[in-house]
Amino acid sequence: MSKDQLVFGIRAIQEAIVAGKEIEKVLIKKGLQGELFKELLEAVRVHDIPFQFVPIEKLNKLTRKSHQGVIAMISPVVYQDLDQIIPMLYDQGKEPFILVLDHVTDIRNFGAIARTAECTGVHAIVIPEKGGAPINADAIKTSAGALLTIPVCRVRSLDESVEMLKNSGLKIVAVTEKGAELYCSQSYDGPVALIMGAEDTGISNSLLRMADVKSKIPIVGEIESLNVSVAAGIMMYEVLRGRQ
Repeated sequence: MSKDQLVFGIRAIQEAIVAGKEIEKVLIKKGLQGELFKELLEAVRVHDIPFQFVPIEKLNKLTRKSHQGVIAMISPVVYQDLDQIIPMLYDQGKEPFILVLDHVTDIRNFGAIARTAECTGVHAIVIPEKGGAPINADAIKTSAGALLTIPVCRVRSLDESVEMLKNSGLKIVAVTEKGAELYCSQSYDGPVALIMGAEDTGISNSLLRMADVKSKIPIVGEIESLNVSVAAGIMMYEVLRGRQ
């Protein structure tokens, strides 16, 4: 992460929060105490900013300057509100095409997915507040800048967000090896939310239960699964093909 994406020191981070900066995460030294720190921690919690307690060595690796035991990582993108995007798309006469990433953690996969999403007309990417790939310089570079143009919605609960999409008239499509039908035999017309799962664990059971369609990509080789960015690319272009 570049130095201009780091804010360190209790007062500086408090000012960043007040200024409305998009904070990816706050790293806090284990065992940190004091009234000023308590005020900062309260502000972090009030604003639903992800935070993590880490060893002092991790903080020292990020900066040699006096960090007072706290470092904030500033996101290079401004997160959008999914609740506002969907009505806006309908008002514009568009059929929403939303991509939901269920704890995809690899930065380069995330960037590659975002690049394809921009090319295929995805209206927004939904990621979890915790447990997903960070949006940093590597992710933006891999996305060829797509992450700076396509709306990204960071949400506290993927389950609640997918339920909202379902109630808003979107067909929920889960891409999973547990699917009974091949992806190419399904219809993806109309408003669609496409769910791609984590590289190792796939889509969570709770999201699978909400899916209207479970699509399977066939694999005939000995390797049992595709890279998630490749699988996402196949599915996004399938949706685009149906729309054209």
